[in-house]
Amino acid sequence: MRIIALSTLKTFLNRSPAYVDAHNPVMAWYRQVKRADWANPADVKRTIRSASILKDGRAVFNIAGNKYRIVVWINYPYRVVYTRFIGTHRQYDRINAQTI
Repeated sequence: MRIIALSTLKTFLNRSPAYVDAHNPVMAWYRQVKRADWANPADVKRTIRSASILKDGRAVFNIAGNKYRIVVWINYPYRVVYTRFIGTHRQYDRINAQTI
């Protein structure tokens, strides 16, 4: 899968020293998704069982024991994952994952 954009993840990781514990789990998620070949939501669930599949190609991934969340929109035909949000669980609770 092609991930748009690594810069979004790095910006979050560098935003605050409080997020230093997220670096390794986020980069592990990035490498896992980059190696994946998802043609549909079932493929996502097969690869990452803890992923939450939303409607219209959205998915939510729990990172670092559910301390952080990544929301993506997946274009399955083109094998592209667009990062829409990364943040703490508390920050995630304040957004609408379906529209962000």
